[in-house]
Amino acid sequence: MTRMSRAAPCAALCLALSTGAALAHATLAVGEARPNASYRGVVQISHGCDGQPTNRVSVTIPEGIVGAKPMAKPGWQIDTEKGPYARAYPYYHGSIAEGVKTITWTGNALPDDQVDEFVFVARVTDAFAPGSTVYFPIEQDCAQGGYRWTAIPAPGQDAHALKTPAPGIRILAAAQAVAPAASVKAGDLTIETPWMRATPGGATVAGGYVRITNTGATADRLTGASIPLAGSGSIHSMTMDGPVMKMAALPRGLVVEPGQTVELKPGGLHLMFEGLKGAPKAGESISGTLVFERAGVVPVTFAVAPIGALKPGGGTPSAAEGHQH
Repeated sequence: MTRMSRAAPCAALCLALSTGAALAHATLAVGEARPNASYRGVVQISHGCDGQPTNRVSVTIPEGIVGAKPMAKPGWQIDTEKGPYARAYPYYHGSIAEGVKTITWTGNALPDDQVDEFVFVARVTDAFAPGSTVYFPIEQDCAQGGYRWTAIPAPGQDAHALKTPAPGIRILAAAQAVAPAASVKAGDLTIETPWMRATPGGATVAGGYVRITNTGATADRLTGASIPLAGSGSIHSMTMDGPVMKMAALPRGLVVEPGQTVELKPGGLHLMFEGLKGAPKAGESISGTLVFERAGVVPVTFAVAPIGALKPGGGTPSAAEGHQH
């Protein structure tokens, strides 16, 4: 009798782990990334465990993905496990030899009939060949039972044949940034190097940058911008208040005084394109406009640099700038 009473719950748990697996796959919303670029990992949990709420989600950061940082999530405690990498990797203006290996969210309860996301950011190194897939094992625990989405296919094996597959991302070829267009003259204004950053699929905003010089005797004002991919474009400021980053729209636009050069760049003044209907891709050129009070609507071409680029040629940002527009 004792043997049977112990076996029954074990069998029930095994049944939950096997029959419920097809209904509860953990996935990554952003399924592609490029070498030497930032990656925004969005772990999606769509079901609990045989009706039980999820109260723990843990993701393993694979070798070659560095600088991982979790996003705070109200109601959930975040724990990270750090350790050395197999080797040092180039990282912004230096190198990185250790970092977060595991991120775990615990403490709340995600009902079985609800969906939620657990977010982290990291950097993809050049350790992966284009066309390869990088897998992120995920553990999901519930009030009773759990899943281990940790199975990684062997070479040549179809990942769809696995019962509990680890979600993965496909590595694209390294992006080649397009050289910025030649400067544009519009009245007394000289407009140079309009460019923007590529965005991951699913992003709703993109940052744009440009250098404007007023050679005349009268001030002009930049009041807006547009690209076909975005629903709107505006001018924003970005400042640091100690460790806190603050961003604000400039509803009256940006004044360019006579004899002044104003540069919109990462970490400061920038264009904000919102309501994206598609993802700008590195290497593309996107036609758009800048709108001025005096010079009017000026056609420009934005060169698209890789995700997280610091400059039109694709330079990498500092750690603080890496997650800015």
